[in-house]
Amino acid sequence: MAEQPIPRWAGIALLAAIAVAFGANHVAARVAFDHGTNVTTAVAFRSTGTALFVLGLLLANGVSLALPAATRGRAALIGLMLAVQSYCLYSAVALIPVALALLAFQTFPMVLALVSWAAGGERPSRRVLLAMPVALFGLALALDVYGKSGDIAGRWSEIGAGVLWATGASLAFASVLFFTTKWLPAVDGRLRSLMIMSVVAVVTIAGGAVADDFRLPADRTGWVALALLVALYGTAITSLFVVLPRLGAVNNSVVLNFEPIAVLAIAWVVLDQRIAPLQVLGAFIVVGAIIATGRKH
Repeated sequence: MAEQPIPRWAGIALLAAIAVAFGANHVAARVAFDHGTNVTTAVAFRSTGTALFVLGLLLANGVSLALPAATRGRAALIGLMLAVQSYCLYSAVALIPVALALLAFQTFPMVLALVSWAAGGERPSRRVLLAMPVALFGLALALDVYGKSGDIAGRWSEIGAGVLWATGASLAFASVLFFTTKWLPAVDGRLRSLMIMSVVAVVTIAGGAVADDFRLPADRTGWVALALLVALYGTAITSLFVVLPRLGAVNNSVVLNFEPIAVLAIAWVVLDQRIAPLQVLGAFIVVGAIIATGRKH
């Protein structure tokens, strides 16, 4: 017998809580970076922890892990793309305020629309095409591209590397979503995630070992932050697997849309990363534009 769907109000509350957990994971990552951890170590711990989380969920539910070789190969390629996305996003978080890194990354739904169109898919709707420049305008406000003195070059020297890393993460994640939809639509979402996250873990650990690029936390705060980023991400992604089948009409884009707003508050409290009111306005413009692209009517 199918489980009773979660009421709309409860679904929205649960998704908002999951969004906070996703956002808090990135704040924890920044704390870990500030206390000795590097990006490779954080990605390796997070991907391994998440893979073990999802494996436990699958075993508990008796889900078969068997898949055709061709499907495993495609999942491995998508895993490589996700490894790039994970490394790029954490690199951005390490360099610029967490909320700004996530806002630049959150452009991925628009990138996905353009990639799908270029690959012969449906042309983006007029609403999506109009929302794109609005989102870019909001992003420019949020990033404060002119700086306090109107010196664009000087401001870019401060944030440019982080923005480029976040943009790379956006491109990589759009590719992950595109190829997942194209190649793995019939695979159980939990099994698909296990395969992809396992590839991320293997690739990151192997690459880190070859390059001797692992750096563990320098103190207790760093270890706590590293443990938190693993627990927060694993809990959030596992909660999604449990909650989504019972959400009914609730749009799960709430998770993606609310995360950067949640991070604004969390990063302010935990990291004292404050941004100007005009930047906050820009953040809401970006999120609003992304919400508009996801609406069906």
